[in-house]
Amino acid sequence: MNLTAIIAAAVMGAAACFTAPSVPVVAAVVPPEISARSCVVIDALSGDVLFEKNSAERLPMASTTKIMSSLIALEGGDLDTPFTVDSNAIKVEGSSMGLQEGDTVTMRALVTGMLLPSGNDAAGAAAVRIAGSVEGFVYLMNERAQAMGLTDTHFVTPSGLDDYTDEHYSTAMDMAMLTRQALKNPDFAEICSKKTAQLEFGDPPYTRWLTNTNKLLSTLEGCVGVKTGFTDKAGRCLVSACERQGSTLICVTLNDQDDWSDHTRLYDYAFSLMREVPLTPELSGYKIDTVTGERVYCRGESASITLPPSAVGRLQRYTLIRPFLYTYSTGEQVGSTVFVLDGEKVACLPIVVIS
Repeated sequence: MNLTAIIAAAVMGAAACFTAPSVPVVAAVVPPEISARSCVVIDALSGDVLFEKNSAERLPMASTTKIMSSLIALEGGDLDTPFTVDSNAIKVEGSSMGLQEGDTVTMRALVTGMLLPSGNDAAGAAAVRIAGSVEGFVYLMNERAQAMGLTDTHFVTPSGLDDYTDEHYSTAMDMAMLTRQALKNPDFAEICSKKTAQLEFGDPPYTRWLTNTNKLLSTLEGCVGVKTGFTDKAGRCLVSACERQGSTLICVTLNDQDDWSDHTRLYDYAFSLMREVPLTPELSGYKIDTVTGERVYCRGESASITLPPSAVGRLQRYTLIRPFLYTYSTGEQVGSTVFVLDGEKVACLPIVVIS
């Protein structure tokens, strides 16, 4: 919800400047040594960078490409209507979810096949189903990348298989920003976090299990996704997300021979940089008049949020409260304290009647 919508939705409100608390000074934490050619760690909420190494270098990104393919497939809707896969679309080399000619499948199953076993056949089948051809789907991928501001990303295939012109590329930073958007899609977030999934597809459909190639889901505390990738050209590529301390971080490594360990070290480092910020109401108490002239006392609730130090100063507070009351009851919500970061609502705390 953007800032304009927040204000427009209020019956009556007043904006107040929010003076963020100072960020405490802590002992310096030594950044880890990382073997990746390129990497970045960002905070999913603010988008702020906590660690980077050559994060703007254009490199092939292998099957992490399927993050974009899956997102477009999920946004198209109609996820659970069965259809027959295109025979030519599934004839691709490399990793597979096991599709065969004549199989009946759903788009949700294809996305699961892309994100868990990294099925190139699933990417091809989804592309043809959505756009009528692989080329048409790739056009949609590049169009969406441009709309997202991913200026250093270009797709040639929906699967991430290397092309021969070096035109299939992205950067660690662009892949992190793409993942930040993808995780806002609840279907994407749910599917990419699964260690295994039970599906029905085939001719006729029958039950089978798919296993996620992302080992971090089992070995890394708080890991919630996202996607592995490998080709001889790209090397080992890994995009992951991790939840700890009430926040979510995203890590991307490209061309990394020690990616499992590197992601673990990077998260331990990056989470140590995060800071808890108190979210407090503008005033310790509020008074609202009633139509009968009685004065009602109200209180705003408090909470906290975890942010990178660089984002704390951008946090804004808006108080939305009714100017008067006709009737009221103790505990009734009469307003909200809304906290906004870069134009997006990050918290909404109630203001309630206490007497």
